Amino acid sequence: MENFAVIDLGSNSARMTITQINNDGTTQAVKQMKQYVRLSENMGPKKVLQPEAIDRTLEALNDFKAVYSGLNNLHLKAVATAATRQASNQKKFLKLAEAQLGVPLEVLPGTMEAYYDYLGVTETLPSTNAVILDTGGASSEIVLVQNGAISHLISIPLGSVNLTQQFLSPDTITANSLFDAMTFFNDILNNVWWLRNGLNLPVIGLGGSNRTMAKINRRFNNILDSEDIHGYRLSRQAIDDTFSRIVSQDLEGRKAIPGLSKDRADIIVGGLIPLVLLMRYLDSDHITFSNSGLREGILFEHLKALQTEAVHDEMTDDL
Repeated sequence: MENFAVIDLGSNSARMTITQINNDGTTQAVKQMKQYVRLSENMGPKKVLQPEAIDRTLEALNDFKAVYSGLNNLHLKAVATAATRQASNQKKFLKLAEAQLGVPLEVLPGTMEAYYDYLGVTETLPSTNAVILDTGGASSEIVLVQNGAISHLISIPLGSVNLTQQFLSPDTITANSLFDAMTFFNDILNNVWWLRNGLNLPVIGLGGSNRTMAKINRRFNNILDSEDIHGYRLSRQAIDDTFSRIVSQDLEGRKAIPGLSKDRADIIVGGLIPLVLLMRYLDSDHITFSNSGLREGILFEHLKALQTEAVHDEMTDDL
């Protein structure tokens, strides 16, 4: 039996999942933790991680360590994504993080982050032909899946936090700022030449902002378990209507929307712009939401490695 822990240090939140892997290959969830750390907050054009954000992040990692350090037969994989990837003071931060964790914090390239998203989605949802969108705090990963395989993928260094800080007020969203933000992101989509191969394909959405869209709609439709969004579908019309409703509110109004976390209310408009524009670009008629992404993709990769190792050991024993 093995306890497999994955720490995913994103630009807006830090998350940890712990999975027990039994000797027969079956798995069961042990623990899930999430803390909003806003690591990418106020990085500015020079992409410097700020002391306050670093302190919040190290505190979260310490909280995670307090949980996993008491587990037997622990295998820990800790990864960092866009904020750390872009940071000009990355080396200094990684030293601090490793001292806190006791293991190196691996900085994932954007393409590897997209690949793990693909694994997490395709192992848990029907996705033979689809476009996967993972919107994080400081990046958006897009994967074109055709015939069950990756056709193309990209990581765009724009997400809920840095789109908001570059274009939008955290309080009242003005028409001109929204227009500027959407035009900017739309121009980026237009330069991704292979996206036109995904025309009319359904979108699969993951990441905090996209999952929030699902939770808001489940609450609006009085679905009791608003957190259970895996496999939940929404039409493009429902996405547009909800986005319009969110944009029309100031910060206090957004905080009052059922299903929208108060910790995310200031960045939710920026976080939903990639989804709204991608569905419009592709002329997709619906989106399916996934609770499975990067952390689950890392788990599936590890499980496959264990299976390969077990087969190799059996073959060696037979010699």
